[in-house]
Amino acid sequence: MRGRVPIRPLEEIADAAVGVFLERGFRPAGISDVAAALGLSHGAVYTYVKSKQALLHLALVRSLRPDAVAGMAVPVPTPTAEEVVALVESWAGEQAALPLLARASSGPSGLSPAAELGAVVDELYAFVEQNRTALQLVEGCAEQLPELAQWYFVQRRRAMVEQIGTYLTDRISAGLLRPVPDVQVAARFIVETVAWFAMHRHGDPDSRMLTDDDCRRTVHHLLVAAFPPPTEESHDRDR
Repeated sequence: MRGRVPIRPLEEIADAAVGVFLERGFRPAGISDVAAALGLSHGAVYTYVKSKQALLHLALVRSLRPDAVAGMAVPVPTPTAEEVVALVESWAGEQAALPLLARASSGPSGLSPAAELGAVVDELYAFVEQNRTALQLVEGCAEQLPELAQWYFVQRRRAMVEQIGTYLTDRISAGLLRPVPDVQVAARFIVETVAWFAMHRHGDPDSRMLTDDDCRRTVHHLLVAAFPPPTEESHDRDR
């Protein structure tokens, strides 16, 4: 019938919301931005979601559990902050994140120091690269949602930096890697370098020409080269 808004699949609404929130973050984005991306009126979006918070919840479900969108009730209800965090936390708990780092942190892996560190870097890079849309959406919105920020920045990212710091401390103490001025800064350097090249560079117009393979190989090469096994000469100089 003329004048009626065509029915869109909920997945299409979710994809538009993911794009808008990735680009703008939660607070600056509006229902009208998603409506414009879809070619719908502002009011038509409320056919699918009850509020902007519901739109974020839909976007998170689409990023974390893509197949679950089809089974969601319409209009998607407004979630509590606790429900948003629970969704992200449940997804994170199901990820087999960095099992090699976990094993290496508990004892020798049998690899050479350089090969072991390279494998840890590659494992972290692969995880961020494979989940970059979900991670970037959570990170971008967490900055403006206190409960999500507490979970993402404090409970997850800080724990990751500390785990890598523990690994570096153990290998440096064992004489397998060269000492650094500050281990926690070094651990943060690894995490942030991987995060930028595996995830954040996609939002930088000046870096989009870099290929995934070139970034992956170069990050591996430079981070491993930054922590070589100590030589007698370097050991004497560092003391």
